[in-house]
Amino acid sequence: VFTGKANCPYYAKAELLADYLQTNLPDFRVHKITQHPGKWEQWLRDICETNGWEHSQSPIIWRELLDRGGKGLLLGGVNDFLEYAQHYYGITSMMLNEEMLDIAEENLQAHIEIEKEEEEIKSLIKPLQIWITSASAPICYQLIPLLANGEVFGMTTEISIHLLDTDQFKEVLCGIVMEAEDMAFPLLHSISEHTEIDEAFIQADIIIVLDDVLLDHDVQSLENHIREVSEICQVYAPLIEKNAKSEVRVISSGKTFVNLKAMMIMAYGPSIKPENVIAIATPWESAAKAMLARKLNMSAAGVKDVIIWGNITGCNYIDLSHAKLYGYDCAIWGPANFPRPLLNMIYDSEWIHSEFLSAQSSLSSRVCHCGGMLPAHAVATVLRYWYHGSPPGEIVSLGVPTEGQFCVPEGIVFSMPVRFQNGNWEVMTQLEISETTQEVLGRLAHELIEEKLIALKEIKQMHPYGAD
Repeated sequence: VFTGKANCPYYAKAELLADYLQTNLPDFRVHKITQHPGKWEQWLRDICETNGWEHSQSPIIWRELLDRGGKGLLLGGVNDFLEYAQHYYGITSMMLNEEMLDIAEENLQAHIEIEKEEEEIKSLIKPLQIWITSASAPICYQLIPLLANGEVFGMTTEISIHLLDTDQFKEVLCGIVMEAEDMAFPLLHSISEHTEIDEAFIQADIIIVLDDVLLDHDVQSLENHIREVSEICQVYAPLIEKNAKSEVRVISSGKTFVNLKAMMIMAYGPSIKPENVIAIATPWESAAKAMLARKLNMSAAGVKDVIIWGNITGCNYIDLSHAKLYGYDCAIWGPANFPRPLLNMIYDSEWIHSEFLSAQSSLSSRVCHCGGMLPAHAVATVLRYWYHGSPPGEIVSLGVPTEGQFCVPEGIVFSMPVRFQNGNWEVMTQLEISETTQEVLGRLAHELIEEKLIALKEIKQMHPYGAD
């Protein structure tokens, strides 16, 4: 191994002799490490400290046995290598000083060009900038490996993760950063912690909002809870408009008011594209599928097209009218992709109307008390669908801005069936729904409209002359 300053004539002399030996000896291999003159001293100190060597000049040369492991054997400088080559192989260098200087100058120019090319290549790598708010939450800890392993954005897309929280959680954020760095994900370009709100969302491609409010109805009213949500979004939305990229995608997740958070971000950030702000319903969808799978004694992965309507973390409706089963073991056999209507397979209709539909509060409790694995998986799944498309024909429940679909009033964020395609989502308006379901949707919309009116009242109180 030959290492030296790029402009060192003695390094040039040793390098040329080493090239000659490699060309003429079958088992002699050379590895060169050329260092910029400005970085050489520090690099030399580090390599000597690591290996317990003493050496102070350029070049430094050592010998390693390939595939054997262990520490290299230090030979020394150029004179030591000349003696080594003379003793073992009967070969020495007759290079003149002028030739040494010319080659050293060529080495320096070549090294500068290589460094310039590497910097240009690095500048072409533009990782996705992902910001996560309330990053001390358990869901964030579970989410980072899912984002960094390549399955969400693809095995060629690098990402940079920015963790945002208040100063009191700085130590927690630093611990998460160190652990993520220790895992050495190939696609994790960088990860950093932020506690200064003015730094938030700089050049963001994706923002995952995890902020929750602590629900205590005995102490605080609904208006106070909504005011807390409004204050959070009032801070975030202008910063998103100011600092994030114009096509930024905002995901509202968490255990409380996910629909309202998405709506308030759009209200406080009018330049943010409404179609790029969504609320995650997948945890409730997954919990419902798991409950149905336990009843049918099958894998939850085979339960598809369960729809969550309405206020995701409030009053919602679990619709089974389009649900299908794949791989269900029953009297009728078919290929793996053969679906069976779920309602036809559950013969105990009383269970659906009594236990299952009345168990929605327990489902919400399961989701809200989970350790973070389920919501983290939900966020990662929705992001993967958003960038690469959802499975063909499969229904995904998602909180999106309404435009009158299914006769739901415009201007709220409402969970409904969608599919992802070509980097966008679209509401599956072709699905037929019953009159009963339509009545339920009207009641669910009423709750969200009430939340919106309370929130808008807060906006008007804070901005009496500028609010619409």
